[in-house]
Amino acid sequence: MITPRFDILGQAISDASRTQMLCELMEGRAYTNKELAAAAGVTPQTASAHLRLLQDAGLVVAEKRGRCVYHRLAGPEVAHALEQLAAIAPADSLHRAQQRKAGDLAQVRSCYDHLAGPLAVAMTRALLDRGMLREEHGAFCAVPAGEWLKLGVVLPEKPGRQPFARPCLDWTERKLHVAGPLGRLMLDHALDSGWVRRRRHKRGLVLTTPGARALEQILGLSCGGLVAA
Repeated sequence: MITPRFDILGQAISDASRTQMLCELMEGRAYTNKELAAAAGVTPQTASAHLRLLQDAGLVVAEKRGRCVYHRLAGPEVAHALEQLAAIAPADSLHRAQQRKAGDLAQVRSCYDHLAGPLAVAMTRALLDRGMLREEHGAFCAVPAGEWLKLGVVLPEKPGRQPFARPCLDWTERKLHVAGPLGRLMLDHALDSGWVRRRRHKRGLVLTTPGARALEQILGLSCGGLVAA
């Protein structure tokens, strides 16, 4: 029997600077060594050493594009695991400090490839209340409904090997939001439709007035307090 090397993963995430880098990469985008060094408050040389350790642990991969090397999370399964760890972390851990530092980051943000934060939790609750989602044995099942198209979602005709809708425990709300392909489709549609837009200099999303109006019309949500001024 092969024993999982939790010790390697534990070592990789045991440093606050490496944790900060992973939090930055949870946005789903790739960053250069210098960008991650700035986010973690370390020198580029120190960041390189941290990134090598994260790569050796299988958490991060590097891609060369032209003259630059970009780093990103190794895949959605890594993002999902980090989100779950954050949700059970002590209240005085790094993610709480980052929440205070980033201010409204916790309100509207992405978790790798899907929406997260209070807005995502409210959307998930609305989908459940309207019968568009069912929670069965700890999993989500999407139910055919015309509103899915308004959210940019075409439900698959046959179930795939991976769950189409996966519950993900939100690390600030301690409640479920939608992940998996369904979550990715909804975030992509929200970005393409201008309902949300990415911040330029820090992790998080901005909910626009058209986005708040659309979510109110489709899901009955009241999002006025989350709209960017």
